[in-house]
Amino acid sequence: MDQVNGLILDMAGSKVELIPEIANHLVSSGGKRLRPMLTLASAKLFDYPGNDHVKLAASVEFMHTATLLHDDVVDDSAVRRGKPAARVIWGNQASVLVGDYLLGQAFKMMVETGSLECLRILSTASAVIAEGEVLQLSGANSLSNGQPHYMAVIEAKTAALFSAATEVGPVIAQQPAEAQEAMRLYGLNLGLAFQLVDDVLDYGGDAAVLGKDTGDDFREGKATLPVILAYERGSDDDKAFWTRCIEKGEIRDGDLEAAIEKLRATGALEDSIQRARDFGSEAVKALAAVPPSPVRDILADVVEFSISRAF
Repeated sequence: MDQVNGLILDMAGSKVELIPEIANHLVSSGGKRLRPMLTLASAKLFDYPGNDHVKLAASVEFMHTATLLHDDVVDDSAVRRGKPAARVIWGNQASVLVGDYLLGQAFKMMVETGSLECLRILSTASAVIAEGEVLQLSGANSLSNGQPHYMAVIEAKTAALFSAATEVGPVIAQQPAEAQEAMRLYGLNLGLAFQLVDDVLDYGGDAAVLGKDTGDDFREGKATLPVILAYERGSDDDKAFWTRCIEKGEIRDGDLEAAIEKLRATGALEDSIQRARDFGSEAVKALAAVPPSPVRDILADVVEFSISRAF
């Protein structure tokens, strides 16, 4: 990770001063670096002897950072990782363009590995993430779209990059298709569990853990799984409440507290966490196709870490 962080700082550089200024604002503001760590671990899992996994891990982090810069513009977010979002300091245009720059640098590092298959996996993930953003935009405030729409969005927006991050490890280590598929499924299910927990944390998590203010999804009118479950299970008055807040965006004083109470009363939070546990179990099950090792145990522990953030 020291090598990855060094490469991230190098590749975020530019003669245009505003680019490293904005990039470093987000890169240096923390974050768990979970996705690049997964790339390194998935390569180490198969005893990869080279150094190209470092470039792939940095590419994955740049892709993630670019999506955060773009997301904050789309969502009008004010806070990212406990600090003012880049768009608040430098404006929307600069945030979007620096995000584009980071994507370009990510693809440059992918090409340098010489692996067309890794390039294919990560470039496909980049396209899928963009599709997920547009899909969310087209129905973000609609409660009638229900669970299928929500699951399609988080699979594209979050799980696709987790999946790509873990799949490129066995690819760069020249492992057979079975190992690649096992790690793809591990990352996919881990990403789904991770996002479900994030959506639960928005209604009562620690802002320091979440990296943004609690209640942001509610204020932005996002129909996440907890909200969808509470809407489906609620009374007519409950449905009217969720319609006013989520679809119409009419948020009043005390509405967040009322929303949390309705989520708890309908079991929506606990059931969303249980859904995360189910995906976590699928992630651990996928690892069974990989020979036992300390790294495999660590990857299983990552699943538990991702889900236990909700407590």
